[in-house]
Amino acid sequence: MIDITLQNLETDLVQASIDTPVLLDIWAPWCGPCRQLGPLLEKLEVAYAGRFILAKLNSDDQPDIAGQLSQAFGVRSIPFCVMFVGGQPVDGFVGALPEAQIREFLDKHVPSADELAAGEEAEVAEQLAAEGDTDSALTKLGDALAIAPHDDAIRADYVKRLLEAGLTAEAQQAYGPLAPKAIADARASALGLWLEACLSASASTARSAEQLAAAIASDRRDFAARFERAQALLAGQHFTEAMDELLEILMRDKAWSEQLARKLYVAILELLTKPAPKPAAAEAKGTLEIAGKTATVATDPVLDSYRRKLSMVLF
Repeated sequence: MIDITLQNLETDLVQASIDTPVLLDIWAPWCGPCRQLGPLLEKLEVAYAGRFILAKLNSDDQPDIAGQLSQAFGVRSIPFCVMFVGGQPVDGFVGALPEAQIREFLDKHVPSADELAAGEEAEVAEQLAAEGDTDSALTKLGDALAIAPHDDAIRADYVKRLLEAGLTAEAQQAYGPLAPKAIADARASALGLWLEACLSASASTARSAEQLAAAIASDRRDFAARFERAQALLAGQHFTEAMDELLEILMRDKAWSEQLARKLYVAILELLTKPAPKPAAAEAKGTLEIAGKTATVATDPVLDSYRRKLSMVLF
């Protein structure tokens, strides 16, 4: 449990909530229901074992912070609890609620014990991958997925790492639960198309590089051969070369095969785009700023160039 003031608002509330949900209890010493609720919240913080942080704010000592939050949520009484997630106030409740109702509230925003454990395993996997220990990273991601099989983000990372390692059969099996979500999820769709490219390149009917080059040399509009070569390049993780081949199709026929070339090109851009970093907390400027600022993603000049090329071809 921590006490919030204007001095530690950014670090101990906004910034802290980017990594772990923070429940802010706004109270006052003269408030009877506050004194009833406080010990219950402290008990739950212990029971939830680090899955959320309890922060307390004395509304008499910090009227500016309490007033802004009360105004934002249209609340005029205390105790008033606000849940911060990802650097933002996202939900709240008023009054000394029973323990069962508070647990129900917490469970909407706080990761389960399994989700927390899986997230920790995934973080270790990311660090191992950054250090070049691919095998250990895959093991950790597999462990994380076994703990939280419904976590699509972990599953997508696992599929990506498997494809990078050339483990196509394993990736195909792991991708199964993501397949129905590919229509609405760009990352799932991109991974699916990468998987298809790997399967196509390894099929017994796949043409050799020499055969594909000969087919294209004899007919520059042999889009099937060009697309097959783009898939082979993608399977070999020659991403920009694959997009170059797809551009050759798009420059001649934007809508070829129900825009299959465009879809694969966009998928490769998605695969190469680094995930957005967590939002950074707002900087303290002497005035109260509750909302976190959106973190900016560093641009990649190569990706920017290929996005421009696609835009020029399509528009």
